[in-house]
Amino acid sequence: MAKLLLKLQRYFRRKPVRFFTLLALYLAAGSLVFLHSGFSGEPTVPGSPRSPAAAEGPGLPYLGVMQLSRGFKAAATMPAGSRRHGPWFKSTSKEPSGDRGKPRDNGGPRSRALRSRSGREKEEDRARYLGCYEDNTRQRTLRGMSFFDYKKMTVFRCQDNCAERGYLYAGLEFGAECYCGHKIQASNASESECNMECKGERSNTCGGINRLSIYRLELAQESARRYGSAIFRGCFRCPENVSIALPTSQLMLNMSVDKCVDFCTEKEFPLAALAGTTCRCGFPSTLFPLHEREDEQLCAHKCAAEEFESCGSAEFLLVYQTQVQDNRCMDRRFLPSRAKQLVALASFPGAGNTWARHLIELATGFYTGSYYFDGSLYNKGFKGERDHWRSGRTICIKTHESGQKEIESFDSAILLIRNPYKALMAEFNRKYGGHIGFAAHAHWKGKEWPEFVANYAPWWATHTLDWLRYGKKVLVVHFEDLKRDLFVQLQRMVALLGVTACEDRLLCVEGQKDGNFKRSGLRKLEFDPYTPEMRKMIGGYIRTVDAALKLRNLSGVPEDYYPR
Repeated sequence: MAKLLLKLQRYFRRKPVRFFTLLALYLAAGSLVFLHSGFSGEPTVPGSPRSPAAAEGPGLPYLGVMQLSRGFKAAATMPAGSRRHGPWFKSTSKEPSGDRGKPRDNGGPRSRALRSRSGREKEEDRARYLGCYEDNTRQRTLRGMSFFDYKKMTVFRCQDNCAERGYLYAGLEFGAECYCGHKIQASNASESECNMECKGERSNTCGGINRLSIYRLELAQESARRYGSAIFRGCFRCPENVSIALPTSQLMLNMSVDKCVDFCTEKEFPLAALAGTTCRCGFPSTLFPLHEREDEQLCAHKCAAEEFESCGSAEFLLVYQTQVQDNRCMDRRFLPSRAKQLVALASFPGAGNTWARHLIELATGFYTGSYYFDGSLYNKGFKGERDHWRSGRTICIKTHESGQKEIESFDSAILLIRNPYKALMAEFNRKYGGHIGFAAHAHWKGKEWPEFVANYAPWWATHTLDWLRYGKKVLVVHFEDLKRDLFVQLQRMVALLGVTACEDRLLCVEGQKDGNFKRSGLRKLEFDPYTPEMRKMIGGYIRTVDAALKLRNLSGVPEDYYPR
């Protein structure tokens, strides 16, 4: 062996180039192995969710609950930020297969309509079928974005594309054409005239010749409703001091939504309010907070220049948010002096922590920090991401930790809790698709999803239990309440942080609330990923957390946590 090594040494002395080449290849191979382990290595979360005691829920005494918490402590203390995943996994969401495998009836339009109706019933949670409508190549029924695919067009694909661009309606024509719009500008046609199969999904109908199969998109958030580039805010009663609340106005005898939005955009105002023949512009303020919406029928007065549009009236204003950015809440900086207390923004992964950070930064004007480091978040504007979590330069610290030692290192905390069914799916999408991507169909149908639920579902419960037990000053905020009543919940959060935020700034946050990390509100799975066994297990954890919250005189979990 010594002679062999001596020969190799002499060989490389005579030919050093080959030596350095082999050395470089060795180092490159080692680097690749290291990078692969850093990005794809997923720490396992110990603990078995199949224990009968774990699913008992309220039947467990509280001390037993805390024993459950300690049993899963290792799972809760796992540094979630260490899980790094690149954007290699792209969504390959497939369309419903309909009656594949069954004998198909190709008897004519009626049989296709029946199959189509069956498909529509499955899709009611994301879109509602309105019927068959006339269309005209010279004057389209839906006048927004359009695209064609003569090989792979499906109902879901058309709906998803229209929803991601904020349109209210999606229509399919000629089996392969997709049209989006905010208004249906034509009359109904006979259902039998929409008789063409979708090119990529023969179990569904995609309109006909000059006929549209139109769907009303059930968007996740009302603020996502758009008219072109403007976001629809709703119908509101005209404020008393309207000239102060909306200081700029213009008389428009040929009023239309486009004209008013363009006028206010040119004047650099974020709000455009249509009042019959008057267009008013301004900012959300205490005089006009946009909190008390009225029935849209009160604003349903036709525009002079557009028969199918509503332009409000002098008493009830139809309000749109323009593309002009409200800069009253956009300034952010590090704390001017070192923070005296460390405040945690704690949540289970997938519970909306990044969104909450976005809201807090806008409301306070200060950067938030993180227990971890995520380069993609830093590049999106979370400048506190690079600071050490103990630097004292940030207003609060994001963390998914739930061990006693880690929790007791914080002086107070905002504990963000989300419906476990939604949180688990959100984290699974993040894990395999990135912050705004989606897990592939194969991951949901493969072994990854059951293993993920088995490991992460108990962690959802123990995370809350540990923070309730070991946290020194914990403010519980439910993700669903934050979405439903952002203004009030954000006031609570800002008060805990010890920052005085004026109401106008919080109103500005409401207009900029979505941020850069928001998944499409429509792109949902075409099947329920939760098995009855999973639901029974998760239901037990929900009851356990509910009991723990009520034991501390807090409101329990929202009703929609329980499956219907």
